[in-house]
Amino acid sequence: MTPDLLPLLAGFGFGLSLIVAIGAQNAFVLRQGLLRTHVLAVVAVCALSDALLILLGIGGAGIVFTALPWLTTVVRIGGAAFLLGYAVLAARRAVRPKALDADEPRVSAGLLPTLLTALALTWLNPHVYLDTVVLLGSVANTHGDARWPFGAGAALGSIVWFTALGYGARLLQPVFARPAAWRILDAIIAVVMAGIAASLLLGL
Repeated sequence: MTPDLLPLLAGFGFGLSLIVAIGAQNAFVLRQGLLRTHVLAVVAVCALSDALLILLGIGGAGIVFTALPWLTTVVRIGGAAFLLGYAVLAARRAVRPKALDADEPRVSAGLLPTLLTALALTWLNPHVYLDTVVLLGSVANTHGDARWPFGAGAALGSIVWFTALGYGARLLQPVFARPAAWRILDAIIAVVMAGIAASLLLGL
């Protein structure tokens, strides 16, 4: 095993450990995958955003958030407001669910609104900065000259995860042929979004 492969694998595993959890980003990618709408674009936005944040973290951008605590507060409030709004929309969908019928045309949001939502769920969530810029960046820098292979491994983990989540969601389509399944999913999404928003407002 080459010397660069070890930090690459370490970064891959560490990145997955941070990203594989129920959160705003993952819930949105899962829903888009189930709807089969703009999946590639959403996966690309989320994966590339993570890669950029990891790059910033390794480059030392975490110092900025440490030096300017007000910046974290601004992002926290903005993110909480957006997540609460999304939670309300998800709760509304839970009240009036629709089955996923492959033979019936589905009305979905356009590409631009979908991409803006994906960007907002990523860049307006301070937890993302804590995970990628601060935590992952700090761990990567402990690897010295191997920090870039470590970061590349973490970015690769994001690509693999979002691709698997977005395109693997279609395997669940038989389950989501029933309105009740959508009601449960959107109810969970609403709770997750509201919970993250509450934690941001409480400063957790």
